[in-house]
Amino acid sequence: MTAPPEDGKANAAVIALLAETWRLPKSTFDVVRGTAARDKTVKVVGDAASLAGRIAEWVSKHG
Repeated sequence: MTAPPEDGKANAAVIALLAETWRLPKSTFDVVRGTAARDKTVKVVGDAASLAGRIAEWVSKHG
């Protein structure tokens, strides 16, 4: 997935991809570093055990 880095479109695309992949609401994610850069740091908010389980499941299928 690619999106131009204009008006936050790339950041929105990253959040949409993560939300769809891990089946979480978009509001769960926030780009906290790298909003105008290629490399981004994303904060994920929620129950740590639940999030870890979803991420681990995804990694086991795609890692």
